[in-house]
Amino acid sequence: MRFSRLAVFLCLGAVSPLGHALQYHGADISSLVNLEKSGIQYKDGGVTTKLETILANHGTNLARIRIWTSTNSADYSLTYGLALAKRAVAAGMTLLIDLHYSDTWADPGHQAIPAGWPTTLSGLNTQIFTYTENLVKSFAAQGTPIQFIEIGNEINDGMLWPVGQISVNGYSPLSQLLHSAASGVRAASSTTRTVIHLANGWDGAGVSSFYNQIFIAGELALADVDVMGFSFYPFYGTGATYSALQSSLQAMVTKYGKDVMVVETDWPEACSGVALSQPAIPASAAGQQQWVLGIRNVLSALSGGHGLGIAYWEPAWIGNAGLGSACADNLVVDSSGNTRASIAMFSADM
Repeated sequence: MRFSRLAVFLCLGAVSPLGHALQYHGADISSLVNLEKSGIQYKDGGVTTKLETILANHGTNLARIRIWTSTNSADYSLTYGLALAKRAVAAGMTLLIDLHYSDTWADPGHQAIPAGWPTTLSGLNTQIFTYTENLVKSFAAQGTPIQFIEIGNEINDGMLWPVGQISVNGYSPLSQLLHSAASGVRAASSTTRTVIHLANGWDGAGVSSFYNQIFIAGELALADVDVMGFSFYPFYGTGATYSALQSSLQAMVTKYGKDVMVVETDWPEACSGVALSQPAIPASAAGQQQWVLGIRNVLSALSGGHGLGIAYWEPAWIGNAGLGSACADNLVVDSSGNTRASIAMFSADM
């Protein structure tokens, strides 16, 4: 009976809370320093305040920061990420570090090997181990230890292409590379939790297919993975419903017993001409809160308390308000940097 009521709730897109607040209330703030350098400031209640302070004041306790292998600070270098991590930790947040293992964006359609890295599997296994170990040690050395680390970003078709590309070379090279990355984390820290991050967490068939094949004896072990992380966006396909997400994530929890996070999500404050996956929710600041609350309810209902948290992707990226979507604005601040009512999602809804 309880499951039946949950299924009805999810299908209708209702937003009444069914579960407890999640442990981690996250925001990806990766672009913050670059934005500040361009002159952007943020205001909460009319008072100019650092973004990380605003977010922390509204309940955010997890900062997601992407790291590229580029040495250019404008391109999310390690140096850039370390400096931003200091600010996030000083504001009271823990860290979710998102390693792209690329000099530029890595996603389901792009996973380029960094310039200067090897192009053989053996060479990449050594490189990714050493790079990851040194990076984790660098964060710890400055007093900002990493709580969670994504070993790859949206790796549905693998990473470090073409060597680790599933559609080219199958699962074995990727399985080895993920083990090498996880081993690098373990060599540097006994407390940092590894995250495998896939796009389209609602796609139960795709998620199940990936995990059914990625664990290969002598290569990647179940123990190498601590958390399953997923992206969940409403504007890239109408299949991204709460009910589909719940079915997909619960299947993974049931089979593997791992904790789960939605490490990327957005909802539009303004959007026209785009079919959203939960059409009953309006494109508005209120709708942003409703969307996140619905995700919270899905994660809260997962068996064994395995739903950990949510990270809203780049909620303050002024100048890129569409955040890669065809919607006009997915931010929780307006174009002048003033917080919208949806800033409350980080406490009330998560």
